[in-house]
Amino acid sequence: MSPEAFGEREKLREDTYRLVAACYYRPQKAFLEEKVFENLAAALQSICRPAAENARALRNSFLEVSEEDLLADYARLFVGPYELLAPPYGSVYLERKRRVMGDSTLAVQKAYAAMGLTMDKDFHELPDHVAVELEFMYYLVHEELQAFGEGDIGRLRKILKKQEWFLENHLGAWIFDFTEKVQQGCKTSFYGNLAQCTSLFVRADVQHLASQSGKIIDSLSGG
Repeated sequence: MSPEAFGEREKLREDTYRLVAACYYRPQKAFLEEKVFENLAAALQSICRPAAENARALRNSFLEVSEEDLLADYARLFVGPYELLAPPYGSVYLERKRRVMGDSTLAVQKAYAAMGLTMDKDFHELPDHVAVELEFMYYLVHEELQAFGEGDIGRLRKILKKQEWFLENHLGAWIFDFTEKVQQGCKTSFYGNLAQCTSLFVRADVQHLASQSGKIIDSLSGG
């Protein structure tokens, strides 16, 4: 893979993590105004074509139901007030007692802190919320691209390894159970498409990092 191709592909990964994360916040018209779904489909077309199909379906599935029905589905799945059909917190899937704010949540906080990040005081969700973990992957890829642009191969290597570690031990360790619950519990095709898109992309990205990151570093460093 040439350096140019590497940079282009990683920029698409960065965009995808950012846009998928946005979709797990409260549904809003800004999704349409900012062309979130179109941009997501365009990014995925090159790096995970099967997920691109679900991304293309998001716009129509967002428009085909009323705002009230979409908000109701969002609440049933992720917010409450009753039992959540698809809790969006990693600890629920990773802790034996299926509780929030467990050891896995603290480990996520340490991972953020190691990169110099803290939770915004005005943000009222937990550190292991699905959108936050997806945004952290976006941040890691952003930092990777910065290291790449500066020619800092050592830092690039470390950040790629951190991405692999975070997917193996956190996001990738629970996202598939979560997206399955979303698909089982959703009443709108919007969240069904979003869950399938997320699952396909993250699975492909895990495989990409596992099989390609070492080769990428070697090629960029002349190894």
